[in-house]
Amino acid sequence: MKEAFPGVGKIAYEGPKAKNPLSFKHYQASEVVGGKTMAEHLRFSVAYWHSFRNMNADPFGVGTRQMPWDDGSNSIENAQSRARAAFEFMEKLGVPFYCFHDRDVAPEGNTLAETNRNLDAVVKVLKEEQQRTGIRPLWGTANLFSHPRFLHGAATSCNTDVFAYAAAQVAKAMEVTLELGGAGYVFWGGREGYKTLLNTDMRREMDHLGRFLQMAVEYKKEIGFAGPFYIEPKPKEPTKHQYDSDAAACYAFLQRYGLTGDFRLNIEANHATLAGHTFQHEMEYATAVGLFGSIDANRGDMLLGWDTDQFPTDLYDTVLVMLTVLRADGFTTGGLNFDAKVSRESFEPIDLFHAHIGGMDAFARGLKTALAIREDGVLGGFLKQRYASWDTDMGREIESGTLSFTRLKQYMIEKGEPAANASGRVEMLENLLNEYL
Repeated sequence: MKEAFPGVGKIAYEGPKAKNPLSFKHYQASEVVGGKTMAEHLRFSVAYWHSFRNMNADPFGVGTRQMPWDDGSNSIENAQSRARAAFEFMEKLGVPFYCFHDRDVAPEGNTLAETNRNLDAVVKVLKEEQQRTGIRPLWGTANLFSHPRFLHGAATSCNTDVFAYAAAQVAKAMEVTLELGGAGYVFWGGREGYKTLLNTDMRREMDHLGRFLQMAVEYKKEIGFAGPFYIEPKPKEPTKHQYDSDAAACYAFLQRYGLTGDFRLNIEANHATLAGHTFQHEMEYATAVGLFGSIDANRGDMLLGWDTDQFPTDLYDTVLVMLTVLRADGFTTGGLNFDAKVSRESFEPIDLFHAHIGGMDAFARGLKTALAIREDGVLGGFLKQRYASWDTDMGREIESGTLSFTRLKQYMIEKGEPAANASGRVEMLENLLNEYL
C-alpha cells in the first residue's frame, strides 16, 4: 500500500520559536516534567471515528473531507486499507494509543455472524499494525446508536430482541478490545434516553440499562478482561434526555445498581458544555467521588447548542483540567483521547496533522503550567488557609462524624457568633492564573 500521507515525516519537537506548522512547539514526548515524561502524563489517543470515518457532512451538506486512501466502499479490503492509513498517521504523529467503535473499524454484514467475521478480518490487520508500531487501544466500544434497529435505544429499547442484539454486539466488542490489548472499555448511551415521556416507562428502562451493565461486568470476568469500564456522560443529542446526562447522574445511577466498584467516568469537554457545566466542573466531580478515569479531549462552541467536537486549543481549559488530573495523581489506564474532528472547511489530509498538533501542544502547555502552579504553592496555600477552620479540633470532629447537632448547638450558644468570614479573593485568583499564562 502506498503512503496515505506522502511527504509527511515523523512530527518532531522544534520548540516554541519554530515556524514549521508540522512541528511541536511545546509537546516533547520524552521530556521529563513532574517526575514523568510528557507521554506518560498525557497518554494521547486518536479517535478512529472522527479521524478516519467522519467525512464532516452536516444537515446542510455532504461531506467535504479528502481521504485518498478510502475508496468509499463497504468492502473488507477498504476497511483494511483504512486501518493501515490510520496507523501511518498515528505513527507519524507519535501517539501511543487509539480509540474505536466496532462499526468504525469494519462494515456491518447482513447478519450478526457475518458482521463479526468482518470485524475479525480487520482486527487481523489492526493486530499486525499494532505489532509493527507498538500503538494500542486506549479503549474500545460498540456503536449502539447508528443502525435503525436502535431507534428506540439499545439496552433501554422497548424491544427485547434489540436488547439481546446489543448484548451480543457488546460481548463481541469486549472480546475484540481484549484481543487487541485495550486498556479499557467505554459505554456511551447514545440513544439510552427518551424523546417524550408519553411513550416512556423511565423506571423500567433504567432498570434494564442497569441489568445490561451488570451483565457486562459478569461477561468481563468470564472472558478475563482486566481493564476498567468507563461511562461517558452526555445530557442530550440525539435524545431529549439521556440517562447518563452528567457525572452526578452517572454516579447516582451506578450507586443504585451496585456498579461503583466496576465503572469510572470518561469525561468529555463538549458534553460538559451541553450539560450546562464546565469541563473542569465535571472533572472535579468525577475526582471527588472517586470515579475519574479518562478524558475525551475536545471543546464546544458556547454560541452553538450542539456537539461541535472541536479540537482543544483553549489554554485556560487545559491548565485547569491538568490541575485536576494532577490532583488525582494522573492517569492510570485512561488518557487524553482527541474525540474531535477537523472543521468542515479544513478538508485536506494534512489538516488532520495540524489539528492534532495544536491539541497536543495545548495540553503540553496546560501540563507545564499546572505543574508550575502546584510547585509555587500559592493556590494550594490559599485553599489551605481558606479551609483552615476545618483543620481545628472542631473541624476534624465534624468531618469524622463524631459530633451531633446537640453538641454543635451547645458550642454556638457558648460562642455566640461565628468567626468572621474572610474574602474569597476571586479576582485575585483569576489574576494569578493569568500570570502563569
